[in-house]
Amino acid sequence: MRDSIRWGVVGSGGIARRRTIPEGIVPASNARLVGVYGTNAKTNAEVAKAFGATPFDSLETLLAAEIDAVYIATPVFVHAHQVTQCLCAGKHVLCEKPLALNVVEAQTLVALAEECKLQLGAGLMMRFHSQHQEAQKMIAAGKLGKPVYARAQLSCWYPPLQGAWRQNASKAGGGSLADMGVHCMDLLEMLFGPVASVGCQISRLVHNYETEDSSVVMLTFENGAMGTVDTFFCVPDESSKNVLELYGSEGSILAKGTIGQGSQGEMRFYYRPQGKGYDAQQSREHGEGVEIRPPAVNMYRAEIEEFSQALLEGRESDLARGRGLRSQKLLHACYESARTSRSVQIAK
Repeated sequence: MRDSIRWGVVGSGGIARRRTIPEGIVPASNARLVGVYGTNAKTNAEVAKAFGATPFDSLETLLAAEIDAVYIATPVFVHAHQVTQCLCAGKHVLCEKPLALNVVEAQTLVALAEECKLQLGAGLMMRFHSQHQEAQKMIAAGKLGKPVYARAQLSCWYPPLQGAWRQNASKAGGGSLADMGVHCMDLLEMLFGPVASVGCQISRLVHNYETEDSSVVMLTFENGAMGTVDTFFCVPDESSKNVLELYGSEGSILAKGTIGQGSQGEMRFYYRPQGKGYDAQQSREHGEGVEIRPPAVNMYRAEIEEFSQALLEGRESDLARGRGLRSQKLLHACYESARTSRSVQIAK
C-alpha cells in the first residue's frame, strides 16, 4: 500500500502560504506537495520555490499532473467551479470553508463527489486542536453531566481593504459569520451535538463594507442545550480572547485562545465537588480548576494527515462526512433568521 498522498494546491497565497502548506502538507507524514497554482504568478513561483513544488500556470495543467488530491484555498465565489473541475478530473478535494456560496451549490458539489466516488472535505481544522479533542472526550465521558450551555467567540480587526473579497457580498456570501462563525458552529456541534434551530442577528456596526462586521447566533441543540456564537470583524485583535465556554450540570470547561489559527490556548475544567448540594451563599470556592493540557498538535498537519490517511485506507474522512454541506445549512439558517428576525430550524 502507498504511504503518501500526492497533493496539489489551488490558491497558493493567503492561508495556503501562511499555514496549510508549511504547517500541514509539507510536514505531514503521509502527504507530499507536488504542485501549486495561483492567479498571482509571482506569488505562485515564490511558494513553489520555497516548498520544493512545481508552479503551474493553470488549474488544467495542475490537474494533468500526477496528483491524488487538491487543497483549494481560493475565494468562496470560485469554489464551486474549481471543485467541479477537480472532481471531474478524478481528484479528491479538501476545500476551505464555506464550501460554496449557498446550499444549492454545496449540494451539487456533494452529489458530484458521490457520483465520482471521490471525497470532498471541508477545511475545518479547529476540530483537531488537541484541547478541543480532549474536551470532546470529557463531555462524551459525562464529565460535564447534562450539557447546558456553550459559547464560542472568534473576533478580529478587519478594516476596509481595497479588493478584499471577504468584504464583497457576492464574492464571500457573508462577512464575519460566514468567515469565522462556520468554524465556531462546527466546533460546538462537535462538542454538544447537532443544532436544531438558530436565531441570528448581523450588523455593520463599525465598517462600511457590504458584508456584516458583527454577528451573534443563538443556538438550540437537539439535546436541549443552548449556545451562542459571536463573531466580529470590528473588535481589535488584542481585545478578543476567543473564548470557548462549555457548561453542564456537573461542571464546566472554560478556555481562551484555543479558537483561532494557532495551536496555543488555555483550558481548565471546573467541577462540582462530590456530594455538594445547594449553597445558599454561592461561595464558589472551586479554586483554579484542573488544567487541560494534552500534548499540542498542529491543527493544519492533523487535518492533512487525517484526510490523507482516509484516502490511503479507502475510508471516509472525518472532514468529508457531510460537514461542508452541514456548515452551509447552518449558515443559511443563520442568515435567514437575521433577515426575518425569527428562529429557523436547520434543514435535514
